[in-house]
Amino acid sequence: MARFSEADKAVIWEMREAGVPVKRIAKHLGRQNSSLRKFIADAGGRRPSPRERSRLRLSLAEREEISPGLAAGWSLRAIAAGLGRSPSTVCREVNANGGPAGYRALRADRAAQRRALRPRPAKLARCRRLRRVVERKLEATWSPEQIAAWLASEYPEDPEMQVSHETIYQSLFVQGRGALRRELHICLRSGRAMRRAKAYTKGGVGQGQLRDMVMISERPAEAADRAVPGHWEGDLIFGKKMTAIATLVERRSRYVILCKLPNGHSAEAVRAALAKRIVSLPAHLRRSLTWDQGKEMAQHAQLTVDTGVQVYFCDPKSPWQRGTNENTNGLLRQFLPKTSDLSQASQQQLNAIARKLNGRPRQTLGWMTPSQAFAKDVAMTG
Repeated sequence: MARFSEADKAVIWEMREAGVPVKRIAKHLGRQNSSLRKFIADAGGRRPSPRERSRLRLSLAEREEISPGLAAGWSLRAIAAGLGRSPSTVCREVNANGGPAGYRALRADRAAQRRALRPRPAKLARCRRLRRVVERKLEATWSPEQIAAWLASEYPEDPEMQVSHETIYQSLFVQGRGALRRELHICLRSGRAMRRAKAYTKGGVGQGQLRDMVMISERPAEAADRAVPGHWEGDLIFGKKMTAIATLVERRSRYVILCKLPNGHSAEAVRAALAKRIVSLPAHLRRSLTWDQGKEMAQHAQLTVDTGVQVYFCDPKSPWQRGTNENTNGLLRQFLPKTSDLSQASQQQLNAIARKLNGRPRQTLGWMTPSQAFAKDVAMTG
């Protein structure tokens, strides 16, 4: 199979960045799916950055001025003065490319380009101590961005122990780097071995018909601006066979609580499970709960009576109004995929998953963990 031409490569990355599936791109180019997938995987799923020549290096135009100067018998110092370069720079350039008699501009430029491609070992490959720390954090399901921020705060005076999140991603996704164990990609929240195009989008959410709803527009301003703790967002996440668990996220600290639904996800079962968990919280941490218009919240009025927590409802098809919970549910899919039978998960297992999530540092919290932020709020308001 012939290699992809530069024109083909441009088409591949343009179509992929537009969200076109690999199968359609391959059909458009008349190529095999397998060869196209390998090409994309080798780059980690992202268009490689174009090579840029450093301004400190001689350009082809400058080399083309050196060549006729040598033919005219000019000294290297005179040629360097005409270029505005150091004489030693021109001397090294000529001596490395055939000397005054054999120097040719185009050949010298191509040789310089080839030499610039020499492989550079990745930082994670050079520093074993850094690599071990990064691998341990990945195994603990930390994201590369969380790892990078934690390293910067943990080793502020040691640049060798700091690395960007993009370097971690590249070491996982780009074949040939060899810095991190490739199987660690399963520790990422997506579980993917290469990046997916940003153009992929998620679908919307459904809604139920409820009575006597208090809409989110009536929710106190202190909940909207996260000024005080105790305002929660909630939802159900589903697995196979329509099994489900309930999730609660505190808006200010992003602290998550998972509730097993042993009796299914009917309105009565959800109310009973939520009430049991909510009343275990201190009174000052039970201010409000925001939910979507799912039928599982049909007994919201009784839930308010049972717990003292006012329930507010999002507008139809507006999951962004529960953005904290939506984001958290996405993170939970790393541990509770849609293909899992959630009825088999015990409350102890759900608590362990919640502890993992609450133990991850968050950028929105100044790289504190939700557990730390929640404990701080409890101490301040207790």
